[in-house]
Amino acid sequence: MIRVVLADDHAIVREGLKRIVGDVSDLQVVGEAADGTEVMQRVRELDFDVLVLDLSMPGRSGMELIKLVKAEKPRLRILVLSMHQETQYAVRAIKSGASGYLTKETAPAQLEQALRKIAGGGAYISAEVAEQLALGAMPGGAPSAPHETLSDREFEVFRRLAAGDSVTDIATALNVSVKTVSTHKANLMAKLALQNPTDLVRYAIKHGLIEP
Repeated sequence: MIRVVLADDHAIVREGLKRIVGDVSDLQVVGEAADGTEVMQRVRELDFDVLVLDLSMPGRSGMELIKLVKAEKPRLRILVLSMHQETQYAVRAIKSGASGYLTKETAPAQLEQALRKIAGGGAYISAEVAEQLALGAMPGGAPSAPHETLSDREFEVFRRLAAGDSVTDIATALNVSVKTVSTHKANLMAKLALQNPTDLVRYAIKHGLIEP
């Protein structure tokens, strides 16, 4: 039996995933989490095989949460289930410790296959993501775009700013101070040579990091 915990802040998404998993005899949902705090609680209190994790949840989220989970239980397998299709998100997730990456659009058809492969010790990623990981590991494999030089936290702040969130909104979502977010914002704007919020949104659209 493959034991699964579902982590997504939308109850309707968790319910849909439960139905998919529940239709398979050797897959079992043993827990759910709606935010980063609950994810860590489930990791500490439950014995399970795969964590299906949304990247964008209240509290600790994204790559930071993946690293925290792996630090707590290094052998636990993580399948990221995200609305983001961009390769950049998948590459960062895998580098942070995830074993697979699925978009929510493809989840129903591929979720069972991904869970089995990951639970068995394998990885579930696209050929494009695998290529990006391989290129990054090669000698002289320098980042191909400025945003790839951002830290995981800077990238998270960048993504939320590009989506229209305010500094205060981001501070609340990430459970950090406004000053901390402002510092990350200043650093990422400098790294990307951006002058204002309009430049930031244009950059994100140009590089396919948000929908136009």
